[in-house]
Amino acid sequence: MAAPANASIEPSVVTSVPPLSPRAQLMRGVLMMVLAVSAALLVQLLVLSHLQHRSAQAERFAEFRKQLALGTAPAGPADDQGRQLALGTAVAFLEIPSIGLKELVAEGTSAGVLVSGAGHRRDTPFPGQLGTSVLMGRRAAYGGPFGDITDLKKGDPIEVTTGQGVFSYTVLGVRREGDPTPPPLAAGGSRLVLATAGGTAYLPEGVVRVDAELDGTPVVGARPLYTAATLPAADKPLAGDSRTLWALALWLQALTLLTVAAVWAWHRWGRPQTWVVFLPPILLVGLMTASEVTRLLPNLM
Repeated sequence: MAAPANASIEPSVVTSVPPLSPRAQLMRGVLMMVLAVSAALLVQLLVLSHLQHRSAQAERFAEFRKQLALGTAPAGPADDQGRQLALGTAVAFLEIPSIGLKELVAEGTSAGVLVSGAGHRRDTPFPGQLGTSVLMGRRAAYGGPFGDITDLKKGDPIEVTTGQGVFSYTVLGVRREGDPTPPPLAAGGSRLVLATAGGTAYLPEGVVRVDAELDGTPVVGARPLYTAATLPAADKPLAGDSRTLWALALWLQALTLLTVAAVWAWHRWGRPQTWVVFLPPILLVGLMTASEVTRLLPNLM
C-alpha cells in the first residue's frame, strides 16, 4: 500500500563508528602478529622447506662428490687434524632404489641439521663400520626424505657411500614403537638403522625404524666422540633445538616493531598505504621467524 500523503518521512540517521580504544588497538596488533607468524609457518613447512632441502642437497652433493674424488671425504667423527666434524658436514650418500631415495647425509641429527637432509647420529659409527650406525631423517617437512621408509620390505637393498667406500645393506624389516627388536648384532658385524617419525605427516607420534644388515665385511673406524648418555638432547629422536632461541627472540622483536608501526600507519596514512608499505617486510620477517620456530619442533617431523 502507498504511504499516506501526510505521512512524514524520517531522515536517515548516519552513525559514526567510534575509534578503537588503546586496548583494542593493542589486541589488533597482537592478532596481526600472530596471523603473520602462523601464515608464515604454514608456508615455511608446506612450501619453502622443501625448496630449501632441495637446494641444500644439490649444493652439498656437489661438494661431497668432489671430496670423494680427492679422497678427502670424512671417514670418522674428526677430520684429518683431529678436530670434531662441524654439524652439517656431509658424511655419506644414501641410496634406496625401491623407494627412489637419493639423499646426502650430514653429521648430526638436531632439528637445525635435518632441515638440509638426513643426519648421522653422532654416538654411532659411520655406515659400513663395525657396529650399528643410525641415520635419522624427517617424515614430512623439509623434503621429508624418510617419508617412505615404512614402505621398505625385507630383502630390499640399501647402498651407502662414505669416504671409506660403498657399502650394501639388506633390509631386515620395519619396526614401530613396541615391536620386537632384531636379534643382537653378531661380533664383527655392521648394521644400519634408519629412523623417522611415526604417526601422520606433520603430527609425529613415536619413532619408526628400519633395520638393515651389511652384506660383506665392515671396515674399522674411529670410535664415536659421544655415547648415548653424552649425546646432546637436541640430537635425540623427536627433540627440538633451542640453541638458537636468541635468533628467534631478535626476529620476534623485529616483527613486534613492524606491527606497532603498521598500526600507527593504519591510523595516520590509511589502509592502502599501510598495506603497500608494511606487508612485504612483515611477510619477510614472519618467514624468518617461522624458520626459527621450526627448529623448536620435533626434528623428525
